Amino acid sequence: MFLKSVIALFQFCTVIPLGKPVEFEEFARRSWLYPLAGYVTGGFAALVSFFIPDRAVSAAFAIAGLFLITGCNHLDGLLDFGDGLMAHGDREKRIRALTDRQIGTGAVAMGVSVVLITWAGLQAASPVIWALIAGEVCAKFSMSFLTVTGKPFRDGIHSYLHTMSKHRFIIYSAVLCVPLAFLPVSPAKLVFAAITMVAVPMILLGIANRLFGGVNGDIVGASSEITRAMVIVVFALL
Repeated sequence: MFLKSVIALFQFCTVIPLGKPVEFEEFARRSWLYPLAGYVTGGFAALVSFFIPDRAVSAAFAIAGLFLITGCNHLDGLLDFGDGLMAHGDREKRIRALTDRQIGTGAVAMGVSVVLITWAGLQAASPVIWALIAGEVCAKFSMSFLTVTGKPFRDGIHSYLHTMSKHRFIIYSAVLCVPLAFLPVSPAKLVFAAITMVAVPMILLGIANRLFGGVNGDIVGASSEITRAMVIVVFALL
């Protein structure tokens, strides 16, 4: 059922208590639903920061809100990706750094960099509410894009989602992003946000294929964090 797929999506992407866990297969069969979660997580972060007048403090609380509502699930992927990216050696060593449970210098550098870029972008973005919502929806589209296009290099959640996905899921996911066109922001921001939400996962796909021989769930999660940061920067600079 479609409703079960939506519930499974939110149980996977958020910490919202939604009762008894739904079979993960319900979401896997409709992984194109990812952007729906972005409207909720972005909206929650916007609400957290809305009543704080100081822009720097508001931006910090917005980021904290994002981490809270998502359970830092995608942030964990970003940190792992940082370790794999900065590891020295052959492909096997990079995969080992990407997939182990330890947090290294590469993870810290990657996490701090993306969070700082997001924080600075939110301070400059106007209005912050729409930047947060657009950033999160676009971030979730990037996850859908990599789920379809990213050939897995090992078994896991990503390989399962990839096996269940179809190329048309990218189109379905893009359609779920269309409501962003009704946000009260300039068309230029929306156009460049759309370009960004495709460009970031494409670049990560190329990097992942070269360094790791494919994609895993950590790289998909990293795409969400990086895409959100870049979309927010687009809103800040345009």
